[in-house]
Amino acid sequence: MKRLLSSVIILGLLALAPGCNSKTRGNRGIPALGAAESDNPIAVIMNHYAARTFTNGAVTQTELDQILAAGAQAPSASNRQPWHFTVVQNQNLTNQMIPNINDGNILIIISAFDGQNNGQVILDCALATQSIYLAAQALGLGSRIYTGPINTINQRFKTDLGLPSGYSAVTLVRVGRLPPGIDAVSAASSRKPLDSIVTYK
Repeated sequence: MKRLLSSVIILGLLALAPGCNSKTRGNRGIPALGAAESDNPIAVIMNHYAARTFTNGAVTQTELDQILAAGAQAPSASNRQPWHFTVVQNQNLTNQMIPNINDGNILIIISAFDGQNNGQVILDCALATQSIYLAAQALGLGSRIYTGPINTINQRFKTDLGLPSGYSAVTLVRVGRLPPGIDAVSAASSRKPLDSIVTYK
């Protein structure tokens, strides 16, 4: 019951996402959401995009708490919840991992115990990453998933970041404020048509 209630809360939060009332999806290859579907919580998933442009401005603690709670609610094999979240707000550190990052942007690093970094745990961390990424957008923030800096983080920044002993970073999510006028639907990358990637038997 507790997990069901949490899921309902998260779906309600996702329903607040900007761009949920879009009528067209351009060349993205995915059917447009009809008027009756525009208030459906799945709209945030259909309309999400990885922000390329951020602006200065702090992410509030209330926003951050909700984003982290969404990550913690992600499913995991045998409910092991193998992840640890490290919130990086120190601008000196964020700039070393992602150059020219905007003031106020934060990085949320998802890590797992080294001895458990198998396919199952990686998938669990990926699910938590996706939940964090979507929750930020549901709150009207920009978010983007990075894997490129992970090797550097694990080689150079574990101590500076205070990662738990024996843990290594798996992925990270950048979260920050968006410039005005960003259209999530038109800004999103194109997608393959469903009929080219789905098989029915």
